[in-house]
Amino acid sequence: MSLEQIAGQWKAQRILKHALQSGKISHAYLFNGPSGTGRMAMARAFAKALFCTANGDDACGVCLECRKFEHGNQTDLTTIAPEGQSIKIDQIRELQRDFSYRNSGTKRKIYMIEQADKMTLQAANSLLKFLEEPVSPVVAILLTDNGQAVLPTIRSRTQWVPFLPMPPENMLQKLVAEGAPPTLARTVVQLTSGLTGAREFLQQNQFAEIRNLVIQLGKESLTRFTAAMITAQQQLFKTDLVEHIQLLLSLLVIWFKDLIQFQAGRQDNIVFIDQLEWISKHAFNRSIPQWVCCMEHTLEAGKRMRANVTPQLAFEQLLVNLQEG
Repeated sequence: MSLEQIAGQWKAQRILKHALQSGKISHAYLFNGPSGTGRMAMARAFAKALFCTANGDDACGVCLECRKFEHGNQTDLTTIAPEGQSIKIDQIRELQRDFSYRNSGTKRKIYMIEQADKMTLQAANSLLKFLEEPVSPVVAILLTDNGQAVLPTIRSRTQWVPFLPMPPENMLQKLVAEGAPPTLARTVVQLTSGLTGAREFLQQNQFAEIRNLVIQLGKESLTRFTAAMITAQQQLFKTDLVEHIQLLLSLLVIWFKDLIQFQAGRQDNIVFIDQLEWISKHAFNRSIPQWVCCMEHTLEAGKRMRANVTPQLAFEQLLVNLQEG
């Protein structure tokens, strides 16, 4: 993939293409923006262009260096990601040792750090020294969805490359043009900030199944409490769908939001558009503040699960709260 092929990130493209065209390559870049906006795809495309021997504003795709990159044989590219919950100092030290051993004069080396905000303080300070005394020519690409959480002294030594959320309507149009089912595409664009994330959701084999389960639970939780409990037990907690319970909760929030949208007369904004007939019959069963409470209960259930409350217990309590309103 080339820089030009990554849709929706004109600002990042302009910054990186200008650097390539002018030859003024910074020793470090900070790719900052929401998950799903194509940060890693852009980082890899930029790295490929930096290795390319055609010296243009994008990778040529045909030179030896481009072919090595495409086949995963580019040994001068190193990627670091969190081990567990953080990036540790030993990982940065290993990077420094590796680069010092392989220093071969003028040949460019690139390293990427995913979730750079997850570096421990010791790791960040070790990286800072590496940034201040780079082994030339080395280019660092740091990726994060929370640039403000990166150590200020590191931020000040990097070129900031912003990644912008893509409007849902633009994503929807693009995904449908690519052949995505419209009802699924209409849903995934509400869950991510960019096409990369949306495509990842669509590629999940179980996404359509999760969406259907949300529809069933959304209906039963409001009208048939016992049935909702049984559905959750049999179709969620006794299946591997339970691994995606946070996604299910996110979709359930959208379900309740759709009931508000209908009541407010904004039918064009409804996500579960294939359920419009049911929504039209039940949207006025509760007031807008009550639907907001349903959304809050759902969000709270997600927080409890992330705080290590047993998912089944938290979800059953959610169903009770939804029934009570």
